[in-house]
Amino acid sequence: MPASPVSDSSLDGKVALITGGVRRVGAAIARQLHEHGANLVLHYRRSQQDAQQLQKELNAIRENSVILIQSDLLHTAKLKPLIKQACSAWGRLDILINNASSFYATPIGNVTEDHWDELLGSNLKAPFFLSQAAANTLAKNKGCIINITDIHADRPLKTYSVYSIAKAGLVMLTKALARDLGPNVRVNAVAPGAILWPEHEMDEVTKQRIISRIALKRQGQATDIANAILFLIRDADYISGETITVDGGRSLND
Repeated sequence: MPASPVSDSSLDGKVALITGGVRRVGAAIARQLHEHGANLVLHYRRSQQDAQQLQKELNAIRENSVILIQSDLLHTAKLKPLIKQACSAWGRLDILINNASSFYATPIGNVTEDHWDELLGSNLKAPFFLSQAAANTLAKNKGCIINITDIHADRPLKTYSVYSIAKAGLVMLTKALARDLGPNVRVNAVAPGAILWPEHEMDEVTKQRIISRIALKRQGQATDIANAILFLIRDADYISGETITVDGGRSLND
């Protein structure tokens, strides 16, 4: 698909680090922020080909506007260097989006410590330590942090207890950091509902059952999440510590 021109420069000069920023929702967020003028530091773990393709696509629109960083966020010792590398690209960092996430079922009785460490590590521990490492730089630029949580932080998903626990912790992390880092850094979250189906196989009956419980009776798009994030970055100067739920009204159901 041919690249579209930049529509405005409302984020011109801003630098955003997006973890897990080269596929699925992360890539949609990257395209949205880039379209509005931001330079991007895109983190990935294993998706090198996707990362290089997205970098090529966006740099074709605006030369030297995207760099890539490969890192395993489960290695806490690598998080400070990741932030340092992100800051050095353009000499600043304005936006941290904690999007990277592990997601898989952990039925009670089969949960291992490795499951716990991976799900809590990617969904909660890494966002905390990345935020801590970035806090001073973000404060200098009156920046912001946005965490990608989940509607299941509030209503646990059956057989996904560890994931749900991790995302619930991320909601509290959002509130705690908003208090600790204010007034110079705003911290908010976006909680997606049925946006993209899980990458593992999901049958059509299950999909339709989920959609039937959504007030708008349709699946959302990754751009819905990207739009909410753009709002929090650009238009929400007096919002901090909040979670915006983007689920088409699914949470209205019992």
